[in-house]
Amino acid sequence: MIQASHVTLRFGKRTLFEDVDIKFTKGNCYGLIGANGSGKSTFLKLLSKEIDTTQGEVILSPNERVAVLKQDHYAYDSYSVMDTVLMGNEPLYKIMKEKEELYSHTEFSEEDGMRLGELEATFAELGGWEAESEAAILLNNLGVDEAFHYAFMSEIAPKLKVKVLLAQALFGNPDILLLDEPTNNLDLAAIKWLEDFLINFPNCVIVISHDRYFLNRVCTHIVDLDYNKMKLYIGNYDFWYESSQLALKQAKEANKKKEEKIKELQEFIARFSANASKSKQATSRKKMLEKIELEEILPSSRKYPFMEFKASRPSGKEILTVDHVSKTIDGKKVLNDVSFQMLKGDKIALVGANDIAKTTLFKILMGEIAPDEGTVTFGTTIQKSYFPQDNSAYFKDDISLIDWMRKWYQVDDDTALRSFLGRMLFSKDEVFKKVSVLSGGEKARAMFSKCMAEGPNFLMLDDPTAHLDLESITALNNGLIKYDSELLFASFDHQLIETVANRIIEILPEGIIDRRMHYDDYLEDTQVNEIRSSKIEVVN
Repeated sequence: MIQASHVTLRFGKRTLFEDVDIKFTKGNCYGLIGANGSGKSTFLKLLSKEIDTTQGEVILSPNERVAVLKQDHYAYDSYSVMDTVLMGNEPLYKIMKEKEELYSHTEFSEEDGMRLGELEATFAELGGWEAESEAAILLNNLGVDEAFHYAFMSEIAPKLKVKVLLAQALFGNPDILLLDEPTNNLDLAAIKWLEDFLINFPNCVIVISHDRYFLNRVCTHIVDLDYNKMKLYIGNYDFWYESSQLALKQAKEANKKKEEKIKELQEFIARFSANASKSKQATSRKKMLEKIELEEILPSSRKYPFMEFKASRPSGKEILTVDHVSKTIDGKKVLNDVSFQMLKGDKIALVGANDIAKTTLFKILMGEIAPDEGTVTFGTTIQKSYFPQDNSAYFKDDISLIDWMRKWYQVDDDTALRSFLGRMLFSKDEVFKKVSVLSGGEKARAMFSKCMAEGPNFLMLDDPTAHLDLESITALNNGLIKYDSELLFASFDHQLIETVANRIIEILPEGIIDRRMHYDDYLEDTQVNEIRSSKIEVVN
């Protein structure tokens, strides 16, 4: 059990939390949600005692171990992958290192022998003999090949480091597990494994995530952080949303009834207060009026951008034909004889473990790189708009956001430009910020502003939710559902794929699997799973 007891945290004049009193218990998974900047990650740091409270205290049950998903991907570069995972159980790792040091002595004292006996007993109690095999299983399940298990962290790719640090947090059956965005940079197979792991995890989990499907699958409770307060809901993310909306609706309806009653009483008092025969009734109604209190309804600190993609002209019958395209990057073939034809009304999700393959296909479609073999043909009516995974090239100029927007939304009216950017939550003087200093989330919203301004009849989106908060992801999801033209996108957001795509193309080393079906049906399709496991080339 871990508890925040009357916790307040202030940074200068800013208050992040005010008198938070909440208990997290064994056997439950708590999803911590709130607007960007509301203090979710800071609250996890309070629980792990990385930072101190201004008032109140964090209480942890005796002898319970807290594990935290580390965010610094370079902190362990001088250690092996295996050692990095084993460090997740600090008491065990310290014993392992002390044992190694003692066994390295060329001369063994009686004191050394006694100490080793103590260490060996504790080592066995903590499951030390099974530790490396358990760490290896975690790494394998997350998609870290055995060839990397004893490599140095400095030698492996950034996306593998993310998986290693996640394995570190999960290792050794911690009593309290604190996970800040654990699905970031994970492939869909690793996310699925993590979901199943957390569903079956017997202890306490507190998780921050922007993945709605993930929160729905793993969470037993939702903790809503809004206006410096925390409110606990029993149920998953969808239940929280429905409950919070219902509570807001009921509060507004109750206030409306109270307002009507107030008006009725005020009218009676004004009409009869000077009437001797009615004065007692008027006085009685004054007392009733004084007792009526309207419930204070604060607008949520969450802000939803407005995303609406409209084609400036309809697309014709011919959309896109990809014909036997192959491409090798750094000596590795990432696209192997890929062929498909996009039809009117298609909303295709590109999936697969190889991110480079998907991004490479987008770059070929945009003409940024040429295929080694094969051709790409767009219909003559097609007007493309592209959201790249790496958008840094779009923000190199030393210009303001409003001037940057002029390139895509060609109007001379600053009021119209500011209104357009305002819909994407760039308000007041924010439109004059230099684009080179925008945050990842701000750049993403700027890119979506560009896509909307271009009025495309063909949208290409490469990992569009990467830097978005839950509110922006929800707005994007709804905007893409309503978009009435063709769409090709790659994403790790399960709910986005399931609710938007009507066709799935999975890129494999030997080719593609192409199925016209929704994503959940695709994942359950027996034939698809057989093809994937046997790695047989399939075209259409």
